[in-house]
Amino acid sequence: MTALKSDFMQTMTERGFVHQCSDLEGLDARFASGPVTGYIGFDATAKSLHVGSLMQIMALRWMQKTGHRPIALMGGGTTRIGDPSFKDEARKLLTDEQIDDNLAGIRRVFDRYLAFGDGPTGAIMTNNALWLNELRYIDFLRDVGRHFSVNRMLSFDSVKLRLDREQSLSFLEFNYMILQAYDFVELHQRHGCILQMGGSDQWGNIINGVDLGHRMLDAQFYALTTPLLTTASGQKMGKTAAGAVWLNADMLSPYEFWQYWRNTEDADVGRFLKLFTELPLAEIERLAALGGAEINDAKKVLATEVTALAHGRAAAEEAAETARKTFEEGALADALPTTEVPAAELSAGIGVLALFVRAGLVASNGEARRQVKGGGLRVNDAAVTDERATLGPSDLVDGVIKLSLGRKKHVLVRPARGP
Repeated sequence: MTALKSDFMQTMTERGFVHQCSDLEGLDARFASGPVTGYIGFDATAKSLHVGSLMQIMALRWMQKTGHRPIALMGGGTTRIGDPSFKDEARKLLTDEQIDDNLAGIRRVFDRYLAFGDGPTGAIMTNNALWLNELRYIDFLRDVGRHFSVNRMLSFDSVKLRLDREQSLSFLEFNYMILQAYDFVELHQRHGCILQMGGSDQWGNIINGVDLGHRMLDAQFYALTTPLLTTASGQKMGKTAAGAVWLNADMLSPYEFWQYWRNTEDADVGRFLKLFTELPLAEIERLAALGGAEINDAKKVLATEVTALAHGRAAAEEAAETARKTFEEGALADALPTTEVPAAELSAGIGVLALFVRAGLVASNGEARRQVKGGGLRVNDAAVTDERATLGPSDLVDGVIKLSLGRKKHVLVRPARGP
């Protein structure tokens, strides 16, 4: 491959963001010739995005940092249908009010990663409900639907997976790829957008948009996808036993977010530093080369840098200091996540397994039992050995009960204040 000319494509390639590109040399030349507008779509299925979306968010951020204009497209319209790509079943349909509430939460995520404005590189956030909700069905079928071959749509892996498993694929979901392709056309007409990025599972949907742009507008569009992100042990990013790793502080505290990255597997440190921080590559190579116990220093840098982007530098440093006090000094720190339970309920006694589930450290009583057998649960730093034990006021130490899962995950339980 010839040397890349643009800062953006060179950055994306060196840091490991590029999986597939419809025309790498052509897209690189466009980026090298002046500001390019590109977009990624995000459906509003929850009140926050989680770590699984972070690679896409960082791709948009690097676009802006290298002198281009990113568009974060909110799927207010497509969320009403649901993307069937590689899903085993249809997604739960949300009301318009739920979607609007989710969009407000997602906007707060992007405010920390992108600078919105009217300039040539000012980020744009728009909502495909603006045009999808106003479509006239017959006109849409005639003007857009005629460009799609059902035979070709059935050949996409995302569709074949459902059909091969003999799982229902509704006509509603089948339309999703047409609507996503039409979004690309609308964004080109409204904002001059020529690039759509997304995860590797979106390749077929994005190529549909490239083709539709050529057929409807005789315009040159480009597709760029990022690799499927899994940990070195094969786990999908963004999920833990306790739930999703959300990017909004009201859904996951900065401390818990910091701890998630601190617990990165050794083999992933260098890759994650490239993808999720803005540290220079030379510094990343130095950190990734650390061996033995020193790799933990690299993990702390990773956790602090990722948390600083998501929650601000002050919150990241506070989380790092909380961890230092907790693990290096053995002190209880105020910033540890806290769960409150009614004082009357605590006085009556709460089953130890139920309390760990309630605190979000495990997902179920069954998982808690397995952790007890493996010595993984501790109460006030003492191992839980009796799964039938109950906890009450006598277990409070300085007004709290400290629950721990392993050495690195802790939650404080406090009696609820008030009546």
